[in-house]
Order: sequence, then C-alpha cells, then structure tokens
Amino acid sequence: MERVPAVRRRRLGEELRRLRDLSGLTSGEAALRAGWHQSKVSRIETARSTVTVADVGVLLDVYAVRDRRVRDLLTMLAGRAHRRGWWHEFREVLPVEYRDFITLETGAGRILSLENSVVPGLLQTPAYARALTAGVMPQLAADEVAALAEVRTARQSVLRQDPPPRLEAVLDEAVLRRDVGGPEVMDGQLAHLEEAARLPHVRLQVVPFGAGGHPGVTNSFVIFVFPQMPELDVVVVDHLTGSLHVDRTEDVAAYTAAFTGLRARALPCEESAALIAGIRAGSAR
Repeated sequence: MERVPAVRRRRLGEELRRLRDLSGLTSGEAALRAGWHQSKVSRIETARSTVTVADVGVLLDVYAVRDRRVRDLLTMLAGRAHRRGWWHEFREVLPVEYRDFITLETGAGRILSLENSVVPGLLQTPAYARALTAGVMPQLAADEVAALAEVRTARQSVLRQDPPPRLEAVLDEAVLRRDVGGPEVMDGQLAHLEEAARLPHVRLQVVPFGAGGHPGVTNSFVIFVFPQMPELDVVVVDHLTGSLHVDRTEDVAAYTAAFTGLRARALPCEESAALIAGIRAGSAR
C-alpha cells in the first residue's frame, strides 16, 4: 500500500469530516454504519491514523457521496491501493518530502510553477537533470546522481496522462541564462523548452530582467490545484534545507495572487518563446 503524505492525509481528514457534517451524521453514527469503532472515524478525520482507499470508499458510501469526480479525487488522496507509485523503486534515494511532492504532482489538475533559478523538473532534459543534480549535490555518488536524475525525467510522465494536468510555468530570465552542464546541455534544454511551450496544456512565460524585483526573486514555489475541490490546494515553497508545505486557505490564496501578478508582469507566451529562441541563438542580450 502506498504511503499517504501527511499533507494529503490532513486535507483528506478535513474533507471527510466536512462530508460527514453535510450528511448530518455524528462520528459515532458514521462509525456504526461503517461497522467500525467510533475512534477510527475520529482518528481518520484528525489525521492520526493511516487511511486506506477501502476506508475512504466505505465512508463515502455512508455519506451517500455519488459524484464520481469527488470520489476519484479523495481516492487519489488516500493513495492508490491497487498499485505502487512508479517512484517506489527509488525509495532508497528519495527523501520522504520528495515522495510527498511527487504524489501531489501526479494528482493535481493544474500545476502553477514559479522558478527563479533552474528549469522546473517537469521541463528538464535528462542531460540538464544530471548536470544540475551533480552540481547542487556534489557529495553524491555517480549512481545516486543518475537515480535522482532519472526520477526528474520520470516525473514528466504526468504530462502524458489522459487528461494531463495544465502546467503554467513562470520562469525568471536567469533560469534561461544560467549555464548548467555547458553549452551543449543548455542548447538541448532551451530547445526542449521551445517544444514544451507548444503543447496545448503547457503555458510558459518568462519574467525578463527588465521587470526588476518581483515576489519570486527570493523563493521558488509550486501550487498544486485540484479544480474539483479547491480546499485541497497546496503550495510547496523551496528553502535552503528542503521544502515547506503551505495549505491554509488564506496562504494558498496569497501565493495564487502572487503567481497571477507575476504572470501579468511576465512576457506573453509568444514573446517568451521568442526570447528563449533568441538566447539559444545567442542573439538575445
């Protein structure tokens, strides 16, 4: 059974409690109908207990939730019991918080990514991923670098899902000009960005140096959006020693507003693509 990240478990518990309240049942009544002890419902709602896909299905039946989209989303939050995530084979080299990040990424309907330093993982080429991993973590052995780089590129399968999430990426111009891996690697990476920008479910914009300071200068962040249930949206903010999950509604709204503001300051998609092509050709100064 797939491990359920803490942030998802907490949001799942909150949503199940909301659905129970809507059904008009107490936790004791819900437990009785599910054939459980009352404490199990309480532990699930407060994220103090592991929750399985089967448990969620039982509670949704008890609460008479018939909406297939809601059922599918809450099942995703509980983890997919019928298969392990593809990243399971990399569990020895992936920190828990990175696994949590990937599981959120695989279930989101929209992914809003602000990057001020490097190309987002979903848009990296294998060569760029290897060079970046080796550069930022020089203590790793070659096989560990290869494994982590493979994870970066394997994550991109989410963009080939049916339907795929909508990826909206805003990149600082520094991302395009930072030499990672040398000229050949960067040429391949910039070409890949040009191709990705043409995908119908990818929106790629660049904040040029001329835009001056902006909220993304100090921190990169990703917002995972679940359109069917906005209360489950979560922000992941990068910092020096790892990442921080932010899921309070007002905080998510603040980050979303910041992202929207930056998107307005960024070059339009066509001009962003032209800037990428110009940098690749060596003609953009």
